[in-house]
Amino acid sequence: MAPEEAGRLYRAPAALAREAHVSSLAQYEKLYRRSVEEPHEFWGDIAKEFYWKSHHSGPFLQYNFDVTKGKIFVEWMKGSTTNICYNLLDRNVNEKKLGDKIAFYWEGNDPGISMSITYRQLLQDVCQFANVLQEQGIKKGDRISIYMPMIIELVVAMLACARIGALHSIVFAGFSAESLCERIRDSNCSLLVTADAFYRGDKLISLKQIADDALQKCKEKGFLVRNCIVVNHLGREELVSDGTTSQSPPVKRLCQDVQMPWNSDVDLWWHELMRNASKECEPEWCDSEDELFILYTSGSTGKPKGVVHTVGGYMLFTAATFKYVFDYHPEDIYWCTGDIGWITGHSYLTYGPLANGATSVLFEGVPTYPDVSRMWNIVDKYKVTKLYTSPTAIRALMKSGDEPVKKCSRESLKILGTVGEPINPEAWLWYYHVIGEERCPIVDTFWQTETGGHMLTPLPAVTAMKPGSATFPFFGVVPAILDESGQELEGEAEGFLVFKQPWPGIMRTVYGNYKRFETTYFKKFPGYYVTGDGCRRDKDGYYWITGRIDDMLNVSGHLLSTAEVESALAEHKAISEAAVVSHPHPVKGECLYCFVTLRDGHEFSKTLQEELKKQVREKIGPIATPDYIQHAPGLPKTRSGKILRRVLRQIAKNDRDLGDTSTVADQSVISLLFNNRCNTVL
Repeated sequence: MAPEEAGRLYRAPAALAREAHVSSLAQYEKLYRRSVEEPHEFWGDIAKEFYWKSHHSGPFLQYNFDVTKGKIFVEWMKGSTTNICYNLLDRNVNEKKLGDKIAFYWEGNDPGISMSITYRQLLQDVCQFANVLQEQGIKKGDRISIYMPMIIELVVAMLACARIGALHSIVFAGFSAESLCERIRDSNCSLLVTADAFYRGDKLISLKQIADDALQKCKEKGFLVRNCIVVNHLGREELVSDGTTSQSPPVKRLCQDVQMPWNSDVDLWWHELMRNASKECEPEWCDSEDELFILYTSGSTGKPKGVVHTVGGYMLFTAATFKYVFDYHPEDIYWCTGDIGWITGHSYLTYGPLANGATSVLFEGVPTYPDVSRMWNIVDKYKVTKLYTSPTAIRALMKSGDEPVKKCSRESLKILGTVGEPINPEAWLWYYHVIGEERCPIVDTFWQTETGGHMLTPLPAVTAMKPGSATFPFFGVVPAILDESGQELEGEAEGFLVFKQPWPGIMRTVYGNYKRFETTYFKKFPGYYVTGDGCRRDKDGYYWITGRIDDMLNVSGHLLSTAEVESALAEHKAISEAAVVSHPHPVKGECLYCFVTLRDGHEFSKTLQEELKKQVREKIGPIATPDYIQHAPGLPKTRSGKILRRVLRQIAKNDRDLGDTSTVADQSVISLLFNNRCNTVL
């Protein structure tokens, strides 16, 4: 990649601006000023687009971000009542007349297996399952754990919870039984919804077996879940004996003769419960500040945090960010490749798109199965116009070259998005040149589980893009960069990214642990929400996420960004992916320990190590020269592709006290990296 490519500005085609919701920088700046100076007016106008059973009588917004002045709290439109499910479905069917519009195209793991569901059908299914939940004794405020693959029933289950005021706690279907057990117990869930099994690529996941193991672990720890509702996704209903003793519980046979445990005292079939359930269900009218869902995210200690989002503010923020960041129009076909088990799938596969009456693709499989053209075949099949995926997926597909992409037309694409981590310029440029053929702007979005929606992002028709930069704040978001002492830095600067005032989608607490909420996000710098991320602002005012605060290094008094070093390493032709962490150093205090994954056809050697050191030195400066470079055939990642740098730091130090590693998709990678670790400075 030529340096001038990464350094230049990229602009959207003029035709895009002619139809965009925000079509000029002047319009963006006017709306932005209004959103931060008069939030009640700006968000009040967006609130008018939705149905409210009653309106607030008190202040539109009240908050305190300063721990020295009392308890941290945020309240948007407290006292007003609504129902988010009603606004996503009933409003679209009855008021917007979108009943016959496709809500989701469902694409199965195997090509050729697909279906679709309209807004009217989705509303009926949600009402039926809401009635099922109520028949099981579920009421407003109860917590429901959902452990399911990417199938329509997952959307139905979460919206049914929202309809009756129950909180859903969705656990990604790649998590272990121990992780599921921990989340069920932490949130005191009274019921579990799961499926029999599903395929992820060519691998069969016996989900019900994992769920049963989790419930058994809960029982051993003194916590009982009353019932487990099971979707018959792959299996048959045939009851068979397991062939051991006459007292053994029956099992139900799945595809390919896989057997699933069945306990008739606990387990209930989804389809049997739905069969006679009414297709009408009156929504529970909830206060704007009532809790909507709990979603667990990684903590720096390894113990997950149950992030809590509330009804009204989350609805407004996901609806607005989806509309403006993807420049959504009614004719669009939108595809977010993220899993609903993560916040990306909550906000930008379910709540945000449905709030706008959008048609989305819901994909069960993986981008590389049965071949590396799968994503682009799906784009062509459904004529996808807006695509939202991760840098990890982009880099994985880059390894196979351009040919699998160019076999497909992709002519329907208009806007591309990235999410999950900062994207290195090389991957950005490949996404832009090869996937989008230089006609699709890229919205590189920075946000968190805790923020509920986009915080820093380009607007596609307006923002001149810089590869790797999250660019500017979304409406209502006021960023600042602080130094170690908490002083705000002006102009070009690098330090700690914080936000100065609340936006509607901000989390309200950590479930069952308000003290952790306050300590994690507000105590380090009183008066600010602390993201935990480092950030750089360039001379043009563009924001660049430089990595987690604990992934920033102080080398001989110089603050270095691990993401910046990773980007420099990944520009080498032999490197497909890099991860950089700090390592103790007797002189410098900290030094760089680099893990590199090679592209096919390349070998790890002393010569390569020297080339990489030289490249980093030339790209960033001598202070950034790596002390350690380790070959990493694989990296410890979650199923969503997030690299667990906390684990890598322990490997670099040869410290096997790793904390909770249940979220690591491939546990064998950890042992491999320990065995291959560097013992001497290069």
